Amino acid sequence: MRAEPEGLPVAAVVHALRLGWNFDADAAKYAPVGGGSYHWVVSDATGRRAFVTVDDLDQKAWLGETRDAAFAGLRRAFDAAVALSESGLQFVVAPLGTRDGTSLVRLDPRYSVALFPFLEGAAGQFGRYGNEEDRRGVAALLAELHQATAPASTVGFDLPGRRHLEAALADRRTPWTGGPLSEPSRAAINESAGELAELIALADRFAAGARARAGAWVVSHGEPHAANVLRTAGGQRLLDWDTVALGPPERDLWLVVSDESDAQEVYERESGRRLDETALDFFRLTWDLKDLAEYLNALRAPHRENEDTLRHYRALTQVAVVREKWRSVLD
Repeated sequence: MRAEPEGLPVAAVVHALRLGWNFDADAAKYAPVGGGSYHWVVSDATGRRAFVTVDDLDQKAWLGETRDAAFAGLRRAFDAAVALSESGLQFVVAPLGTRDGTSLVRLDPRYSVALFPFLEGAAGQFGRYGNEEDRRGVAALLAELHQATAPASTVGFDLPGRRHLEAALADRRTPWTGGPLSEPSRAAINESAGELAELIALADRFAAGARARAGAWVVSHGEPHAANVLRTAGGQRLLDWDTVALGPPERDLWLVVSDESDAQEVYERESGRRLDETALDFFRLTWDLKDLAEYLNALRAPHRENEDTLRHYRALTQVAVVREKWRSVLD
């Protein structure tokens, strides 16, 4: 996130690190990276550095509909990452355990905090792989991940955030009063209601076809796009494990395979699994719909106008662009 979290002073984060991890941070620099969590790079008097992630439990709807449920879901996800790392998957960047052995701490009713090792390296751009070597490397990592086991929540071919999408369509004739961008967001949904309804129906169509042919589910990362892959001296590392879950392998692979790449062949050879094209399409489409649902959830709730909420609003004005991607299937 580009803007720092509302109502959460950095002193509260530093205090939580001291109590939870015995990490006495004497410097904390906000890191405006990522799209769903807040981050700081912290260091102590010895120069030891770590990476802090704070999550807004009001904006983790795929993990649970209440703050307590979202916190429990986030803890399951981070615990799964810890289990994967401890099983020998060195590419899994898991949170550091607290002095009580937990993977994260509740800061207050709204926010949670986790501490991660600080790694030197370079990540890619959101959603893009810059070269074939990166793509093939991630395909091989996913083949290894998908043969692992870990306790995790389960996802399938349900549309993430459906409740927020359908509520926005149902309520689009009455004012939205959450904050300064609520009414512009309602106008955007009114403008594109037909296209959004078409996309939801298409997701259901893809889900029905993929579900009928689904094979064994795997431990999936959920978002292995290029910005979540850190290139280090020791090889590629996968970041951001709040979306880890048992699910179809295509949940990960749609982000990696393409017509111009042999990454799909690499994955299928090393995993022994064949990918289903309809399942790949389901996850391609629902990636955009999931984001729209999260943005609607944020913009219909109390909020401020800042770089993040403006980015959310602009995405809501682009539903027709998303629909255009699927014109050959819909028309």
